[in-house]
Amino acid sequence: MASEISPKAEIDPRAKIGNNCKIFPFVYIEGDVVIGDDCIIFPFVSICNGTRMGNKNKIHQGTVIGALPQDFEFCGEKTECIVGDNNIFRENVVVNRATHKGGKTIIGNDNVLMEGAHISHDTKVGNRCVFGYGTKIAGDCEIEDGVIYSSSVIENAKTRVGRGSMIQAGTTFSKDVPPFIICTKNVEYGGVNMQVARLHGVDEKTLKHLANAYRLLFHGKTSTFDAVNQIEEQVPDGPFIRHIIEFIRASKIGIITKM
Repeated sequence: MASEISPKAEIDPRAKIGNNCKIFPFVYIEGDVVIGDDCIIFPFVSICNGTRMGNKNKIHQGTVIGALPQDFEFCGEKTECIVGDNNIFRENVVVNRATHKGGKTIIGNDNVLMEGAHISHDTKVGNRCVFGYGTKIAGDCEIEDGVIYSSSVIENAKTRVGRGSMIQAGTTFSKDVPPFIICTKNVEYGGVNMQVARLHGVDEKTLKHLANAYRLLFHGKTSTFDAVNQIEEQVPDGPFIRHIIEFIRASKIGIITKM
């Protein structure tokens, strides 16, 4: 089915727009843009050069996708902002494209970005994440699947958040957050995120293993290095435990603190 495009929308004729899209008045779309099928783009949305968008995305008023990176190193090079399928961008969301030639900012599938959220240059977002009101993600961050950000969270540059974790409202953090935990407003370990872990297929037995692993990591009196070794020695192995170990060992800036 042909797309329904308002004559009051400002669309560069070079832009590629898929089938069955609905584009409202006063939308602005630049030329180096690809939009998939079944997308809904509400008034006053801007979609800028370098954006590559999949199918069934819904973009609300005032949002800017593929905005120029807010990075002093940006020299006008050709970069991209990749958006997957079935994402919801609420009002006044900003997603920047990458900084350096060939770079990509990536938003996966089935994410919800609430009003005022901002995803900065070169950040990689997985699938099924939720970004609360006014949450700001700095550049070069890595966010795994199923992460939940409450409102007004600030994630500083080059940090990572593991799958299934939750960041409480008002938190500002500069360290990595391991998978399946709650990060408190004081940037401390607040326990295993049981509810979300279950949604990721973690059974009750493995939940106990996760809790034991994090007890060794956050409540032990050893270094992070030794705690990870203890997890390997004392906690039954499995894909979720292995992922935690690999995530922590891959950290370049350290993880959040103990309580």
